[in-house]
Amino acid sequence: MRDDYRTQILANSAAIDAQQWNRLAAAGAQRERAQPFLRHEFFDALERSGCVGADTGWQVQHLLLRDRNDAPVALVPLYRKSHSYGEYVFDWAWADAYRRSGLRYYPKWLVAVPFTPVPGTRIAARDAGARRAAIDALLDRARASSLSSLHVLFPRDDEAEALRAAGMLLRHGVQFHWRNDDYADFDAFLATLAQPKRKKIRAERRRVADAGIRIRQLHGRQIRPADWRFFVRCYEATYDAHASTPYLNLEFFERIGETMPEHLLLVVAERDGVPIASALFVHDEERLYGRYWGALEPVPLLHFELCYYQAIEIAIALRLRVVEGGAQGEHKLARGFEAVPTTSAHWLAEPAFADAVERFLTREDVWVDDYLDELRARSPYRADAPPGSS
Repeated sequence: MRDDYRTQILANSAAIDAQQWNRLAAAGAQRERAQPFLRHEFFDALERSGCVGADTGWQVQHLLLRDRNDAPVALVPLYRKSHSYGEYVFDWAWADAYRRSGLRYYPKWLVAVPFTPVPGTRIAARDAGARRAAIDALLDRARASSLSSLHVLFPRDDEAEALRAAGMLLRHGVQFHWRNDDYADFDAFLATLAQPKRKKIRAERRRVADAGIRIRQLHGRQIRPADWRFFVRCYEATYDAHASTPYLNLEFFERIGETMPEHLLLVVAERDGVPIASALFVHDEERLYGRYWGALEPVPLLHFELCYYQAIEIAIALRLRVVEGGAQGEHKLARGFEAVPTTSAHWLAEPAFADAVERFLTREDVWVDDYLDELRARSPYRADAPPGSS
């Protein structure tokens, strides 16, 4: 079957037609349109703005499969990675173990959407045969190189199973998502929560309103250049507060604002008519993705209002099924989000390390299962009105 396909490595996303890319990304997910983070426009903005590229430690090596008629049939967003920043699946301990053993962990191969812990298509293919061939080509490239490992972050469940069948190890994690049970409004959602949780959320929202905060929502083309500049100031302030460096820049946000505005929604918090905080959401026809936020001055509980309560209200208004709240954060549980498992797939070239990682992942899976059980036991929903009951 491998003889039916030709592998091509793309040094940038501009090397393939945007419509061809987006058709493959949509076909891989069996959707009418590609998930926003899988669209050509998103990757092109990352590259043209300099957020990824060789100088950043994200060397673009996208893998494209063509059939005998030279038609693109599979696409994998692949990077040669010289560090583990911006991934949200943490392998720093693996890298340190390599170093202590006198081996090089970096560079490594990485299949991912940079800086985006959102589960979705990672092996975008026209059909099941092309997907198998793309996985084979990906592993062939890893084995033929001198690099330590290959990692596929946040694939769909069916892709994860295909990667496992091809010999990769699966690792599981936890995120927090909110599910829309066809709520008529925010109060209808609150009615499904246990009384103490309901009371706490109302009190938190009231404190923000009493602080003089007013909220504006800007959809798509309503986001003007000045709004982007203000948002980036907020976004950068979040990183400054943690003594860190932001992954994305103004040019990136301006580019996606121009090329994929239908997927964007900016929420701005103002006091006395002066903007002081903002949060940017990405959405499609099914899900709202909470990704970026920041504030220029501290206001108690404003983060919860902008990033969670506004997100829930938006999802209800747009009739979206799920709000994905990003990586980590048990505090989301008390605000109506539920724990869900995530998956990544890993291949290590060094047999001894592959065996050690496999043993570690077996132990880690037990911990993750126990953690999920614990979180589910702490559900904020009323026992007589769980999500999905109405």
